[in-house]
Amino acid sequence: MTTSVTASTSGSSAASSSTASTASSSQDKFLNLLVAQLKNQDPLNPMDNAQVTSQLAQINTVSGIEKLNSTLQTLLGSYSTTQGMQAASLVGHSVLSAGSSLNLADGAAVGGFDLAGPADQVTITVTGPSGQVVHQATLSNLDTGTHTFQWDGLTDAGVASSPGTYNFAVKAISQGKAVTANTLSFSQVDGITNGSSGTVLNTSTGSVDWANVKQVM
Repeated sequence: MTTSVTASTSGSSAASSSTASTASSSQDKFLNLLVAQLKNQDPLNPMDNAQVTSQLAQINTVSGIEKLNSTLQTLLGSYSTTQGMQAASLVGHSVLSAGSSLNLADGAAVGGFDLAGPADQVTITVTGPSGQVVHQATLSNLDTGTHTFQWDGLTDAGVASSPGTYNFAVKAISQGKAVTANTLSFSQVDGITNGSSGTVLNTSTGSVDWANVKQVM
């Protein structure tokens, strides 16, 4: 875990060094070319001062862009390192992330959802592997934001469901109108992977992108 973060930082430093070297080389080549032009110019038709000024302005612009890119590379490397350290602190914790699965174990399953607005009524529908409805529950008067719920594994007929993975859907209504509700899956963070595509959490239910984490529990 620590090695991945360090490797990412080293790669960023190398890229920054390479960028700076390229900028310096381009500037040296331009200056050498400009001096050669001045030495070999036609005495009867010397190079216009405005032309020289324009060329100097161009190389300064290019140099400025190269320096800006170098600075951005440094900032991105620093951000990646910080993000990796923050993600590492989540190991052993539970998170809610975008998803619609429920993991039933020891007679309990936890899920969540995010409401775009307040809802008078929220209906949670749990389905089995074949898509059959296993359980429905209704919650009332919920505010905007993230909410969690727990299912005890009992079907609507009062029969205990087998341990395993189930799916759920959420339907929210406010004064007869639908409210956007995004489902969230509950999982435990076992480790992290810090790669070129960003930080990924390795959880009990699979890989979760850092950007998809909605709440830490």
